[in-house]
Amino acid sequence: MRERLPQPAERSPKYQAILNAAGGLFLREGYAAVAMDAIAREAGVSKATLYGHFTGKDALFGAVVAERCAAMIEQGLLDIGHEIPVGESLRRIMDFWLRFMLSPGVVGTYRIVLAEGGRFPDLARAFFEAGPAISLAWVRDWMAEEQRRGRLRPDFEPQVAATQFFALLRGALYVKVTLGLMPSPTDEQIAAEVEAATDTLLRAFAAP
Repeated sequence: MRERLPQPAERSPKYQAILNAAGGLFLREGYAAVAMDAIAREAGVSKATLYGHFTGKDALFGAVVAERCAAMIEQGLLDIGHEIPVGESLRRIMDFWLRFMLSPGVVGTYRIVLAEGGRFPDLARAFFEAGPAISLAWVRDWMAEEQRRGRLRPDFEPQVAATQFFALLRGALYVKVTLGLMPSPTDEQIAAEVEAATDTLLRAFAAP
């Protein structure tokens, strides 16, 4: 089970400095090349302080991913509830998650996991639990509440639908950006991808 991370109000300046230093080093140098000693130096803390907060590099990597995911959710999803039409809510949520998945920091982190996850299973596990699992849970819970309100069909499993939600967003646009075959997409390209994915989900799950 993933350990509970301190909330922003509970974090000491040293804890935040460690997260910031680790996030920058991981993106610049990759996971395997970054030693805990280097993170301690970058953060300006002792190794004892570093290990007092994190049991190992995989736990620290997971904390970096979790912080960024939580911050994006806090900033982008607070105004998306259950009061506006379900189609518009779904469109906004899909737009938010696609932009999040295509942001440079997230793409860079995903590339690290793909390149090094085979050699470091704990890295892949930490990434999944701190990022994709949280994203899936948020969408699953939102869909379950929409079901309860009668705005989505009652005869589907929200966990399965949430998985399909993200599968629709990982289309050609996402693959090309992740592979470095195209620069950051335009707003028009994102809007087209979101519109097509939203239409597919509404046809599959919207209540009659």
